[in-house]
Amino acid sequence: MNFRGFHLRAGQAADGPYALDITPEKAGWGHSSLRVLELPPGGGHSFPTGDSEWIVLPLSGGCTVTTASGETFELAGRKGVFDAVTDFAYVPRDEEVRVESAGGGRFALTGARCRNRLPARYGPASGVPVELRGAGSCSRQVNNFAAAGSFACDRLIAVEVLTPGGNWSSYPPHKHDECRPGEESELEEIYYFEIADAAGRPGLGYQRVTPSGHGRGTDVLAEVRGGDAVLIPDGWHGPSIAAPGHDMYYLNVMAGPGETREWLICDHPDHGWIRSTWPDQPVDPRLPLYNAPAGDAR
Repeated sequence: MNFRGFHLRAGQAADGPYALDITPEKAGWGHSSLRVLELPPGGGHSFPTGDSEWIVLPLSGGCTVTTASGETFELAGRKGVFDAVTDFAYVPRDEEVRVESAGGGRFALTGARCRNRLPARYGPASGVPVELRGAGSCSRQVNNFAAAGSFACDRLIAVEVLTPGGNWSSYPPHKHDECRPGEESELEEIYYFEIADAAGRPGLGYQRVTPSGHGRGTDVLAEVRGGDAVLIPDGWHGPSIAAPGHDMYYLNVMAGPGETREWLICDHPDHGWIRSTWPDQPVDPRLPLYNAPAGDAR
């Protein structure tokens, strides 16, 4: 692995125009990619998709996405990840893509190596399923913009998770590092974090990964801050802990070798019991932080 460790602090994996540049080669695995592109007002950047499919997802600001094949998608975007669901654009492998932003902004490029070339498409914010998962102090919001059952991709799975300050998410710890048909899918995963300021001060959170007995024996206990990422090639991952007063956002990007695009997980045997307590608890009343809009401003 080119990266030194699994916890990439903000700026540690920057490369050229990208504030974060995670490729399969740099991660030492086979499928998942994530780039964070920062553009000034009036700025633009072109990139080849190569052997991967990509989704351009605004983190802040809006942009225009253009392909060499002639498609153009105007993304309204959003002020920031704690403010709204965003629209997005899917672009296929073997394509040349340009991203331009009149007002400037930050844009996640979520990628996965794939075999099939699907059509370039616009994903409206109004079509993103917003799910409330867990209960009590395990409550979180999941924006399933590119979940396996929400938006068609060849290999890529990507979702956003918002955790109110003081709550635990990615809990109970779970894994997806073995191919067991109908029970568990083999998926590499990237977590990219943003943490909400509070009282004029930056926040933090914590991410845990423990060895499952498969793969590299990944073992991580990371204090994460805005712009950090954690690589999870294998292992039980969770909890993701939001410090009190500071809401946590993370973007999950997943892909793997399976012929079927699906997210099948296995709970940690010591902690899976917590799910049985959720029906008797209310969902955190702070959720949802926001809902998908009824329609998009185009």
